[in-house]
Amino acid sequence: MYTTDNRIVMTLDAGGTNFVFSAIKGYKEIVEPVRLDAVVDNIDGCLQTIVEGFKLVKNQLTETPVAISFAFPGPADYERGVIGDLGNLPAFRGGIALGPYLNLVFGIPVFINNDGNLFAYGEALAGFLPEVNDELQKAGQSRQYSNLIGITLGTGFGCGVVIDGVLLRGDNGCGGDLWCTRNAKYPKMIAEESVSIRAVRRVYAEESGQSADALTPYDIFLIAEGQKEGNADAAKASFRQLGQVAGEAIANALNIVDGLVVIGGGLAGAGKYILPGVMDALRGEAGTFGGNSFPVLQSKVYNWEDDAERESFLKVGLTTVKVPQSMTTVPYLKERSVCVGLSKNSTSSSIMYGAYAYALSQLLY
Repeated sequence: MYTTDNRIVMTLDAGGTNFVFSAIKGYKEIVEPVRLDAVVDNIDGCLQTIVEGFKLVKNQLTETPVAISFAFPGPADYERGVIGDLGNLPAFRGGIALGPYLNLVFGIPVFINNDGNLFAYGEALAGFLPEVNDELQKAGQSRQYSNLIGITLGTGFGCGVVIDGVLLRGDNGCGGDLWCTRNAKYPKMIAEESVSIRAVRRVYAEESGQSADALTPYDIFLIAEGQKEGNADAAKASFRQLGQVAGEAIANALNIVDGLVVIGGGLAGAGKYILPGVMDALRGEAGTFGGNSFPVLQSKVYNWEDDAERESFLKVGLTTVKVPQSMTTVPYLKERSVCVGLSKNSTSSSIMYGAYAYALSQLLY
């Protein structure tokens, strides 16, 4: 969808340090990205920077863009383009009507959403979902997937949900949020306390007995790989625990969404150590007072990053059953299955693709 669309959408990757502006057409970046220092403590300076960035992008275009669309941190009333009180951007206090302001300046529709939602949308339309469906088709399978949960692992625990090609926003703009769900390991804590950069540092320090204040998650990954001095077992345990807590939250979402799961974000580079924990949680069981035990998911879960498991997943197909009192047979999908994989795009690219597609999905030709 939109691969051959000729409309242009200007985008922004808004971080606490840098604002990166670009323009997308047909899921391709068509300008040299513009990188400006983020102004975080002065609203007039911040707005001036955002306008300057989009103007510099627009000056590179030979055609008029149809919209502006980008991810911006919350809390926010995304539908109305109003940004709330942000921890890392203190200039936004009390509610700033960023979308309406940019609409006045540029005279085109402006769409704002959170990065988890736009990551999921980008992966659903131009990432993991079509990748899996293409591989199923190549394998001669008729089944196709249309639902996806997109997870971003980094400073926080991001999530977005796409159902039948439609981004789940929710009535209050909170659709798909998992970060504040109950932490399976520490029930009085939110899940994000164990699914974040700070969690990796904390668990490494707990497991190794050493301070992790000076370590980045990449440092801890290198320790796990044996390429940097430190406690490799503690490093691996820090990523595995993150995966286990994330997996418990994802399991609850999967029981509602029933689709594929793709993981991205800065920590996804340590996916080889995170995915085993995720898979353990998704393959867990829960019991009843009567002594029965049930899988926490009704579908069998496959690890797309494991060659043998991916091959098995691609072999799951239809069988046939006989219609009672007749010679007729009908197809029957005996095994329900889903898979979990890592994004092949950069997270920022998937977010840009999602922002692009979301804008076009909201526009009338």
